[in-house]
Amino acid sequence: MTYELKVAGLTRTLPLCKLNDDLSIAAFVIFGDVELTCECARALLEKAPEYDYMVAPEAKAIPLIHEMAKQSGRNDYFLVRKKAKAYMHDVFKVEDHSITTEGTQYLYMDGEDARKMRGKRVLIIDDVISTGGSIAAVEELVREAGGIVTAKMAVLAEGDAARRDDIIFLEHLPLFDGNGSPIA
Repeated sequence: MTYELKVAGLTRTLPLCKLNDDLSIAAFVIFGDVELTCECARALLEKAPEYDYMVAPEAKAIPLIHEMAKQSGRNDYFLVRKKAKAYMHDVFKVEDHSITTEGTQYLYMDGEDARKMRGKRVLIIDDVISTGGSIAAVEELVREAGGIVTAKMAVLAEGDAARRDDIIFLEHLPLFDGNGSPIA
């Protein structure tokens, strides 16, 4: 089973992945698709408000935020990590609940990144917003760092996320029942 998605002027066929007997999601994986990454970055930048920095959760948003930084002529962006790394200092964390990750996970911010974003306007970037758990966790980290969230942006808003008025996205991605039919 597949779903045909039109986004940023491109069409892609996404495989449906069963989460349980009653729910499937379309797998939007931007990794390895340079054309899609570049066009989605361009389209998001067209919608972006003024900002000083961008931040994204690890991992699928990494090529997107990189391309957005490149196209906007900015030399840096920040990532929040799923594990603290030895090179990170003054690390702090928040809990994250994601539809695609079983159980509780944590997101970690480097203290040096936090110091840079203090008092600055920050865009939060992700590939897909579903339940909003990951984007809320990143927002909490940015606020703890003293950053000012100017927008939460994603390529796709999945399911009910498309009804939210606090996110900027390019296209709606439906959820699917166990038989692969879109859920209204």
